[in-house]
Amino acid sequence: MAELSANAETGKIQSAALERHSRRMLAEHSERARHQLEDLLALVEKMGAVSAPTGMAEQWAEYVRDCSERAILAADILRKRADIFLEHEAAGCPPVLVYDYELVMDGADLPHPSNYMLLKITPPEGVEVHDWKRPYIIIDPRAGHGPGIGGFKSDSQVGVALAGGHPVYFVAFRREPAEGQYLSFVTRSEAAFVREVMRRHPDAAKPIITGNCQGGWATLLLAATNPDLTGPIVINGAPVATWSGKVGDNPMRYNAGVLGGTWVPMFLSDLGGGLFDGAHLVQNFELLNPSRTLFRKYTDLFRDADTAEPAFLEFERWWGGFFLLNEPEIHWIVEQLFVGNRLVKNEARIEPGRPVDLKAIRAPIIVFASHGDNITPPQQALNWIVQTYADEQEIRIRGQRIIYMVHEKVGHLGIFVSSKIAKREHTEVASTLKTIEALAPGLYEMTIDDIVEEDGETHFVVGFSERQMADIRSLSEDMQDERPFAAVARNSEVQAQLYDALVRPFMKAAITKSAAEASRVLHPQRLSRAMMASRNPLVAPIEALAGHVVENRAKADPANPFLAAEAFWVQGVEQAIDMWRDTRDMMTEMSFYALWSNPWGRNFGSTHETRRTLKNPQELRNLPEVTQALFNMRRGGFAEAVIRMLILLAENRGAVRRDRLERASRLLTKDEPFKSLGAERRAMIIQEQTLIVTYEPEEAIASLPDLLTTQPERETALLVVRFVPGAISEMSPQTLHLLERFHKVLGQPEFTSDVTEDPLAIA
Repeated sequence: MAELSANAETGKIQSAALERHSRRMLAEHSERARHQLEDLLALVEKMGAVSAPTGMAEQWAEYVRDCSERAILAADILRKRADIFLEHEAAGCPPVLVYDYELVMDGADLPHPSNYMLLKITPPEGVEVHDWKRPYIIIDPRAGHGPGIGGFKSDSQVGVALAGGHPVYFVAFRREPAEGQYLSFVTRSEAAFVREVMRRHPDAAKPIITGNCQGGWATLLLAATNPDLTGPIVINGAPVATWSGKVGDNPMRYNAGVLGGTWVPMFLSDLGGGLFDGAHLVQNFELLNPSRTLFRKYTDLFRDADTAEPAFLEFERWWGGFFLLNEPEIHWIVEQLFVGNRLVKNEARIEPGRPVDLKAIRAPIIVFASHGDNITPPQQALNWIVQTYADEQEIRIRGQRIIYMVHEKVGHLGIFVSSKIAKREHTEVASTLKTIEALAPGLYEMTIDDIVEEDGETHFVVGFSERQMADIRSLSEDMQDERPFAAVARNSEVQAQLYDALVRPFMKAAITKSAAEASRVLHPQRLSRAMMASRNPLVAPIEALAGHVVENRAKADPANPFLAAEAFWVQGVEQAIDMWRDTRDMMTEMSFYALWSNPWGRNFGSTHETRRTLKNPQELRNLPEVTQALFNMRRGGFAEAVIRMLILLAENRGAVRRDRLERASRLLTKDEPFKSLGAERRAMIIQEQTLIVTYEPEEAIASLPDLLTTQPERETALLVVRFVPGAISEMSPQTLHLLERFHKVLGQPEFTSDVTEDPLAIA
């Protein structure tokens, strides 16, 4: 019976994958074919409009000259790229930041040495930063490329923070790891960097840590192993729940099951003399969308050879900087994270005897994901939440705030590079971070509700809507498609053990230092660039030839029909490559489930299917934090009463607009008696009152008179609580009803007027 059930489940998954792939391919390629046909008819018409045969010959001659000149200019740009690549490598691949910076701290000098560095960004002219403002620390991914993508443009994460007057620090790394470096050494270095930033800014709140892509899970490791260090953490496009995805999408998650698991990076590391070459990872990224990275990127360069040079070389300087990892580092990343999914299962060990528990994180977590990200889909960025906490109540009990935002279209690199994203999502995340800590603990989705033009600038009205785990689970269907990954994880372990015992000794004996270096130099990613360098005698004449072309450039008329024919050919080839890619992805997914979702595969992987044990709702109520909070329900004073009423109002609305949150934040951080509480004491009160409101909402209201014992206290508290929601006309009926209950239980008359000024500030 179990075999029949497994086969039925496999058939269901494969049918869904086949149906979705086929439907998408049919819809997309049919539409593209229709456009191709329209372009072909327009091309034929354009060709027919040329007076023959003289006119056609003239057009052809004009196109041939233009095409030849563009080819020379494009070749010269590739030559410049190659020269920049060799120069960049010779310099050790420094960060590609557009900002000046100074070295603050070097991981090589720490007790557990690493190749990581802490850089302080120098503000550009006209930008002023303040040491008392909360500092930002940005951690870029070490996934083949070098650091700098978070500060790649002026409209970037670094630029957004600098514009707000915040000191900005950047966690960068050198091309080669320190000898004997482990991933735990990196985490220790990052913790030391955060402590140094805190030491430099004693009057500021704890730093905001932003982790991009693989820097995101590195940030989670840092925060989980050092819960006392960080302020809010922001993770952008970070793969954490690596088994997650959607059937019919996200082909990268199937690679280990089809191409091989941990033994592959082990073998490549041995081939590199103990160093794993990041060029392998870059090549994987390029093969994910070959029509864009291997074809269209170069045809676009050829088409726009007159103007494409600055943007092309700027991006290629980062894309062509290949970094190295020690074998233990890539081994940990693949085995513990990408294949084993152990971080989510609470089985990851950053070093012997040192487990990593994501529940240990106390700082607010802001997660940014996108449906347009084909490397880290929203499921991988968000599913760790539902697999770590029993439900949203446990998040509240533990005093945690998790806020997520899902973009509809932006791609993986666009999250870090796109100016549009920097000006919208990242700007609003940055400007809202200072108010997020005033939120009651819980799970929220951050949405941009409105766009307002004011004083020539664009402002976004942000809202926070309370969410349930079901909202995140809805992105992933029933998660049954993740079961075969357990078999892949076990198979990867077996393969790694066999490789380590039977093959590795011969590899280590055979690979010399020179052979290892040769394997890196001859890697296709490096070789394809180096061959176009000026030092190649066959390439050297291109520079002079390109100079001559620039001086005598003769562009073809945009109406030349052969330019349209060229564009038609490019689109046709691109579609053919995309068709091959889509077919490959479909066959990869079908093969994956055929191999690992059959009865044998499910039985083989059953030992690795175990997930983290989650508490049930009754167990959550019995946690010491809840018991203690309910015991203190009738204890406290003005601060506890006001915070309790504000939480009740937020609970009642189910969503919080940022203007209301900002008023609450100002009250809780700028006005007495809240200001003198300090951030930690204030957070403890918010957590305790949240638990009281969650488990005993009626008693929480009824016991308010025990906290506010005098008439002046009650009057002031009610004025404060009415000030936060704003004008009466903007209040929902539920909010008005709850405020009326507050007045009644505290023995105060009904209210009819708005409270437009902060009562505590006036006092």
